[in-house]
Amino acid sequence: MGDVLTHRLVESFRWADPGPESSHLVSDLSGWWRDPDVLAEVGPALAGLFPDARPTVVIAPEVTGLLLGPLVAVAAGAGFLPAYKDGGERRRIGPMRWAETPPDHRGQRLRIGVDRRRLAPGDRVLLADDWVDTGAQLDALRRVVRDSGAHLVGAATLVATCPPAVVERLRLRALLTGDQLPGEE
Repeated sequence: MGDVLTHRLVESFRWADPGPESSHLVSDLSGWWRDPDVLAEVGPALAGLFPDARPTVVIAPEVTGLLLGPLVAVAAGAGFLPAYKDGGERRRIGPMRWAETPPDHRGQRLRIGVDRRRLAPGDRVLLADDWVDTGAQLDALRRVVRDSGAHLVGAATLVATCPPAVVERLRLRALLTGDQLPGEE
């Protein structure tokens, strides 16, 4: 990844206060999506973390993954498959393959899945996400990939703040670490 993209990502990152009901600040990535140069470069940069992987499909979890995943897929020359969080009837887009996440950074679990008709044995899957802290969602997607008979080539993220065991398990590569971003103010 180029120094220019790294600089733009760090420069346009902010922490946001979600309000009095929250005990901590949350990441505000909207500056990244507002910058057309970042939008143009982030997909190729993430796909470039796996230069020889030859994925056939990129899977990314909603909500921000619906933006990020297609950018990575186009750059990798692969298709895109959205991963949906179980949210009731509106998510019944077809026969789904679900997995439950381990507890996330708030201790919550959720189900995440993909359309089972769109993920086939032999697919080479690259997972993509904007921020990996516990790896809970990507761990669940790793199981979905395995259970479908597809092959996980790895996971690409913009920011990784997870422990080394998560990095290893997911074959995770990141453009930035949390240490590179400004501290919570």
